[in-house]
Amino acid sequence: MKIGIIGAGVAGLAAAARLAAQGNEVDVYESNAYPGGKMAELRMHGYRFDAGPSLFTMPRYVDEIFESAGEDPAAWFSYQRLPVVCNYFWEDGTRLSAHADPGDFAREAENTLGVPAGKVLAALADSRKKYELTGRIFLEKSLHLLRTWTSAKVAKAMLRIPGLDLFTTMNAVNERHLGHPKLVQLFNRYATYNGSNPYKTPGLLTIIPHFEHHIGAYYPQGGMYAIAQSLYRLALSKGARFHFETPVTAIRVENGKAIGLEVNGADQPFDRIVSNMDVFFTYRRLLSDQPQPERTLRQEKSTSALIFYWGIKRSFPELTMHNIFFSDNYREEFDLLNKGQVSDDPTIYVNLTSKHSPEDAPPGSENWFVLVNVPYHSGQDWDQIIARTRTNVLQKLSRMLQTDIEALIECEDRLDPRTIESRTSSHLGALYGTSSNNRMAAFLRHPNFSSRIKNLYFCGGSVHPGGGIPLCLMSAKLVHERIQESN
Repeated sequence: MKIGIIGAGVAGLAAAARLAAQGNEVDVYESNAYPGGKMAELRMHGYRFDAGPSLFTMPRYVDEIFESAGEDPAAWFSYQRLPVVCNYFWEDGTRLSAHADPGDFAREAENTLGVPAGKVLAALADSRKKYELTGRIFLEKSLHLLRTWTSAKVAKAMLRIPGLDLFTTMNAVNERHLGHPKLVQLFNRYATYNGSNPYKTPGLLTIIPHFEHHIGAYYPQGGMYAIAQSLYRLALSKGARFHFETPVTAIRVENGKAIGLEVNGADQPFDRIVSNMDVFFTYRRLLSDQPQPERTLRQEKSTSALIFYWGIKRSFPELTMHNIFFSDNYREEFDLLNKGQVSDDPTIYVNLTSKHSPEDAPPGSENWFVLVNVPYHSGQDWDQIIARTRTNVLQKLSRMLQTDIEALIECEDRLDPRTIESRTSSHLGALYGTSSNNRMAAFLRHPNFSSRIKNLYFCGGSVHPGGGIPLCLMSAKLVHERIQESN
């Protein structure tokens, strides 16, 4: 079977590897000069940065791809579990290390914040319960197939709906379980993992801490970009062909069936088409002559990011790989994001891969990936926002670390919603496609197949099951399964 894949983001790479390993003839067309999409890297002045995703959870989803291709994952890709998931900092001097082990984390919260360890363990147990009831339904199955809803597991989950917190918010659940404002803020942060608002997103999403504290947070040897590189090499080894700097200009449809792609002005025939391009642009640019799923395409977008890449000529022993410096008023920060604005007191995420890969920075130095959540691009004056936010971030970090951070910056680059959109075709620079700010969001995401156009499939963060590396990889698996069934 001849299969054409549009885009070499992580989902496109995973789909290419899975499909090529089954003996299909696979061609991947990518407008950039490199594989990985948002999962790129940046090098400057002796520093290396993962340019996009920085947190690795659910490594089994990567391992599965190699196993499905008959390969030993360890021969291609290695990773280690982090003993501390994240260090958290507040303006009043409070610092808390979120240990990966639930018991250690609970004791740390009790010692630092005075919250009984049992409360933390109960919240994590609730997170696990919700995942075990719903995770394999909402993440690992298509929500758009009748057989999903007629299974015994779904029936069991439906009977437990009152305990799944679908009709309340993440913040309300965290307040109920934890009480302490700092710990609630810490657990509310998990809404940002899919670009959502903890004061609006359903309480069901309190399943996210389960991934970090029961399954674990990991670091891939060679950085996050090593995930994309290993999948790219696997796909190549199975016969997939990659065409870089080769954008697709149209999906050819005839009699309700996808029959090929228009590339460089010529038609390329295929038996199946897989789009790893943002679903909005897939329809607007490549299927402009076809009926458009307007309700889906007009869903509220997720947040975006403003990222500064700083080579810092000093090391900070109080920092670990993942670090969060919280704002004083978290609700106001999200209220402003909802209005398309950026707080003057933003929560700041600092990632340092040099903590585990010293070669990512010169001796005695660190590679700081500094991220602030910002709204998607809707016509804001980004140059003004970037300048103001840079000043606010530097002042906040300098104050909280008691060091003049700007004086330590040896080299600098940045990424903002405009460049995220132009480099990765992410509509309006939204990192995760649509947000999950309402309880129907999961059902309103575009399915992994077209119900109108036969032989057309979709993977990536803008379609089911959602954004983030694990979900993108799962979308590729769902596409693979559907194409196998279509034979």
